[in-house]
Amino acid sequence: MGRTFLIFLLISSMGISAQETTYPKEAFRPPLDIPLILAGTFGELRSNHFHSGIDIKTQQREGLPVYAIGNGTITRIKVSLWGYGKVLYVAHPNGYTSVYGHLQKFSPKIEEYIKKIQYGKKSYEVEVFPEYGEIKLEKGEVIAYSGNTGGSSGPHLHFEIRSSISEKPTNPLLYGYEVRDATNPTVVGLYGYPLSKNAQLNQSNTKSQINFTRQKDGSLLADKVTALGTIGFGFVGFDRQDLAANKNGVYSVRQVVNGQVYSDYDFESFSFSETRYINTLIDYGHFGKYRQRIQKSFKSPGNHLSIYNKLVNDGKIVVKEGLSYTVELLIYDLEGNLTKLVIPVEGKNQPLKIDEETPKTDNYIVAKRPNNFDLGIAKVYFPANTFYEDFYIDLRKGSDTVMVHNNRVPAHRNFTLTFDVSKYSEAERKQLFIARLDKNSRPSYTSTYKRGNTFTTRTRNLGTYTLARDTVPPTIRTKNFKHKQWLTNYHYLSLTIADDLSGIDTYSATLNGEWILMEYEPKKNTITYNFDDRILDKKQCVLKVTVTDNVGNTNTHEVTFYRK
Repeated sequence: MGRTFLIFLLISSMGISAQETTYPKEAFRPPLDIPLILAGTFGELRSNHFHSGIDIKTQQREGLPVYAIGNGTITRIKVSLWGYGKVLYVAHPNGYTSVYGHLQKFSPKIEEYIKKIQYGKKSYEVEVFPEYGEIKLEKGEVIAYSGNTGGSSGPHLHFEIRSSISEKPTNPLLYGYEVRDATNPTVVGLYGYPLSKNAQLNQSNTKSQINFTRQKDGSLLADKVTALGTIGFGFVGFDRQDLAANKNGVYSVRQVVNGQVYSDYDFESFSFSETRYINTLIDYGHFGKYRQRIQKSFKSPGNHLSIYNKLVNDGKIVVKEGLSYTVELLIYDLEGNLTKLVIPVEGKNQPLKIDEETPKTDNYIVAKRPNNFDLGIAKVYFPANTFYEDFYIDLRKGSDTVMVHNNRVPAHRNFTLTFDVSKYSEAERKQLFIARLDKNSRPSYTSTYKRGNTFTTRTRNLGTYTLARDTVPPTIRTKNFKHKQWLTNYHYLSLTIADDLSGIDTYSATLNGEWILMEYEPKKNTITYNFDDRILDKKQCVLKVTVTDNVGNTNTHEVTFYRK
């Protein structure tokens, strides 16, 4: 089954014309001059979001030329420590915007433009929106070089195509880009869920894993399921392209019950405003415990995703005693490669082997209402609709810590945690911050707002929190040179900066008393200055670097070097 047929199939199921989902196939060239091999696909399941583009492998190296895919104008340039790192946004006349992320550096004319702004603001991190037509580009023009900046975990190009009007990202592979893929998606796990009161599945009233085997025709056949009441299914799976071992996301999932489509969704497009609802598409409790994402074929409460083409009873199956059902999960990649998983279901009332009750606590969250709780040394406030569903929340208070449930329930909105610090002196408060403890009780800094006798943080992460104290300033060390060294043939200076507790807040550097731009790479704890930025007209140069952590501890390092 080819891509054309799959798109036609999806269009037919959506009940709309082909014209409405036609994307220009010849308008854009590839952003790189190498074969497109993907490390990540559009719509792939990530932490708290869907992947909004494709990740193109850059042969495990940086510095490959990145090209404008069409004529256009730069509408946004951003340089940040996390996220997309160095990123360009290019608007094209046909109504689309292309995005290029994790760049090593920009082309000379763009680099000159952005460095003027960085030096003007005396900041490495900047975001600018050039006037339309101020920086014009031609199709095929080199606009940057590929890199590993921001939240990237390895060299690659993050590439998107969005609507310039709605800003909704769409799958870049729908624009005619070819990626070799003749490999069917892979299913590694199947799960069944009793969803209604008194429902059961395989003599259990809780989630059950279901075994399956591969058939001679390549399809998968699950062991027979006995059930009664309303149930649903979910799977763990991935897709691989032909030239890469990466476990990427699948494109579409269709659930058919006795020949009728009960649910059908795909990753043609989505809205950034809804991306966090990914936590309702997956079994978040399972993910929190096992770090494995089960994709549900049914729609859970609080799910406002627009990716669904069709839903019958929210994809939930009502099983009646004495009746038989054939459930098919049809899992496609964008090229139309299909994996079919068949699940035979028999309606049967059986004694429960596992009768699990929902753990109850003294505190209950009503998701649609605001909720306040007093934990002694701290108070927690959940605005209305922080959570997707009502649940019993586990709150515990200790002498120095508070436990706000666990990581198996997702929060859609920020909630507020406020600590009383009245027992601490003014000097102690300066070095204190709110920290979240990991499973090994190691503290990590959370943004702490200090006001009088209270410290407050806003977060979406449930877990254990405490007040931590940081008394040690950051460290600063030269990396590629030494004090009083001759650097005549050097092209750059590199230093290592680090903080072992609250983390680095700000850094700055001067050369012979003038501010200089030092590029910060948090993944490597390095700051780097390029000699091309400023002409050094002195033989003896003095570099002064100042680094401050998140509670205000400061360290300054001064070093002298020589150049001819």
